[in-house]
Amino acid sequence: MVETLLLVGIVASLFVGFNIGGSSTGITWGPSVGAGIVTKTTAAAIMTVFVFLGGITVGQEVMGTLSEDIITVDLTLSAGVAVLFFIGLGILVANIFGVPVPTSMTTVGAIAGLGLATGTLNYEMIAEIISWWVVTPIIGFWIGGIIGRYIYPWVNRRVDIKNSPGPLLSLDRQGTVPKPALGPNTTTQELATTVVVLIIGCYMAFSAGASNVPNAAAPLVGGDDGLEMTYAVLLATAAIGLGGFTIARRTMDSVGGELSDIPLLAALFVMVTASTITTTLSYMGIPISLVMSTVMTIVGIGWGRATRPVTFREAVTRDSDAQDREIELGAIVAEEQEGERAPAIGEEESEEVLNAADLFNPRAVIKYISMWIIGPSMSTLLAYGFFTLFPGIA
Repeated sequence: MVETLLLVGIVASLFVGFNIGGSSTGITWGPSVGAGIVTKTTAAAIMTVFVFLGGITVGQEVMGTLSEDIITVDLTLSAGVAVLFFIGLGILVANIFGVPVPTSMTTVGAIAGLGLATGTLNYEMIAEIISWWVVTPIIGFWIGGIIGRYIYPWVNRRVDIKNSPGPLLSLDRQGTVPKPALGPNTTTQELATTVVVLIIGCYMAFSAGASNVPNAAAPLVGGDDGLEMTYAVLLATAAIGLGGFTIARRTMDSVGGELSDIPLLAALFVMVTASTITTTLSYMGIPISLVMSTVMTIVGIGWGRATRPVTFREAVTRDSDAQDREIELGAIVAEEQEGERAPAIGEEESEEVLNAADLFNPRAVIKYISMWIIGPSMSTLLAYGFFTLFPGIA
């Protein structure tokens, strides 16, 4: 009986990890693939390696929270399998609505529902987690806002990320020992920016592993009948990697529509900010959604970039004296030409910036935030009802 239950749990874990790999690989490597810096196969391979590193290191802190701290008793194998079912259901619902699934939040909701039904919920821990869910979007937005107003325009004029035709590197065979050399069309700046892009992609993959591996692995860790943590991490990594090599090939083309519409440089700022927030909270043992940090950083950079024609005080207070200066939320998609001076804070932007397409459809932002509320709420209610009807499974 135990072996059968464990087998069902492994299948459920593979399903969850597979879908996580499809979405997180697209978010992590979509901009780099779109810019022609890496191929989809290479991106999936690098993603798998760094997801494992993130899961086996920082991810263990999150796994401890999910399997031991949210409820006051250890998460049993039977309860873990049921939790994986609700996570999979949450992924399905999010896919139907066409938004990135808040997997970490859905996982916490399912375990919290178990705790409510059995009277074992650790209210202090769940309050701490929810408080971070409220604070994190605000942090991402304001960091993005500062980058958009003061940093991105300055860097954008000085850094030009290009992908020249031909190989990036070649082998110089003129000497006794072949040595690596720049490709026929490769410049030193192109090589440097490519290396930076790859490093940032690896960093975000590490962050994705730290936050997402526990969602597929933690429910199977615990008790005498569950998997050892290392085996659970390997299982989740394999599933995420499989998703990266298969269904992520499509998501890397579109990246859900968010990062694909902004310049690669802006996407790199988003990736670094979102990864740092997510990795830091994961190290603290807080289950957090990488998508949450990513989306709100995008919104923040767009807001900061768009409000440069007004002062900070005017932007925050909506001073009536600033109403005659047009603010366009699509400004992030416009790039100054290399060497062109960015207008100072309070000056009018160029026509190219003011006429940029509107990236942040308020309805789309509301849809994302709604899923951050609906996802964990639904998994909590479903888990509560299930474990109330079948308390013996817990």
